[in-house]
Amino acid sequence: MAVDTRTDRRPSSYAGILWHSTVGKKTAMAVSGIVMLLYLVAHMLGNLKIFFGAAEFDGYAHWLRTIGEPFLHHEWFLWIARVVLLAAVVVHAVAAYQLSRRDIKARPSKYVHKKKRASYATRTMRWGGIILGLFIVWHILDLTTLTVNPRAEAGHPYANVVATFSTWYGNVIYIVAMLALGLHIRHGFWSAAQTLGANRPARDRTLKAIANLLALVLTLGFIAVPVSVMTGVVS
Repeated sequence: MAVDTRTDRRPSSYAGILWHSTVGKKTAMAVSGIVMLLYLVAHMLGNLKIFFGAAEFDGYAHWLRTIGEPFLHHEWFLWIARVVLLAAVVVHAVAAYQLSRRDIKARPSKYVHKKKRASYATRTMRWGGIILGLFIVWHILDLTTLTVNPRAEAGHPYANVVATFSTWYGNVIYIVAMLALGLHIRHGFWSAAQTLGANRPARDRTLKAIANLLALVLTLGFIAVPVSVMTGVVS
C-alpha cells in the first residue's frame, strides 16, 4: 500500500493566506507601486537640481549620503532606502507574474483558440514592466556602480550624468524607459486606486486626471535631463 508523503502546503498564517489570494497579490502590487511612485517623485525632483549647476547637484548627491548623521552612519539612510525600494520592486514583479500565470490557468481550455486578445492596458503594463526591469539593471550599472559608463569618475555625479547622456545609446535607453514608465504609471495608478477601494463613480474622473498628470509630469521631468544634455543646456 502506497503512503502519501505529501504535506499540506496551504499557508497557515494570515499573511500567507493573504499573499496566496488574488486580492492579496493585487493589494501587494498596489502598495508596492505607491512606494515606488513616491520614490520616483522624489528622484525626479532631485534630478532636476542638475539645472542649477554642478555644485548644486553634487551637493545634493553628497547630502543623500549624510542623511541621519550622526545617528545613522554615512550612507546608511541611502542603503535603507535602496533595500526598501528593492523589496517593493521584487514584490511588485513577483505578484504581477503570479497573477498573470493565475489568469492564464483560469482560462477554460475550450477557449484556447478563441481567447480574446489582451487589452491595450494589459499589454502596456506587461511589456512596460519588462522594459523597466531591464532599465533598472542598466541604470544601476550606469550611474551607481559606474560599470558601463566609460567616462564615469566616482564622486562626480554631475559629470557622470553628462557623460551618460553624451552618448546616443544612453539617451535612447533612458528616453524609451521613461516613456514606458509614463504609460506604466498612467495605468498602474488607476489600477491601484481600484484595488485599494479609492475609486467611486463621483471621483473616477478626478483619479484618471491625476493618473494622467502624474504620468505626464514624471515622464517630462525625467526626459528633461537627457534632452538638456543633448541640446547643450546642461554641459
